Amino acid sequence: MVYIMSTVTIDTSKCENADCAECVDMCPMEIFALDGDKIVTDHEDECTLCEVCVDICPNGAITVSE
Repeated sequence: MVYIMSTVTIDTSKCENADCAECVDMCPMEIFALDGDKIVTDHEDECTLCEVCVDICPNGAITVSE
């Protein structure tokens, strides 16, 4: 089995957090979670680099890299 180490970054100056939360709802690997009103990454080691979060973020606040 090959593991891909990925980094998921949320630009907090662009993110609308709980007011949007599209990434929380749409990520197939459930990498994102709400922590109060803020969106945080949770177990990003399970990220498959599909970039659904990047595509659906209306503010371009998310980047994913290996």
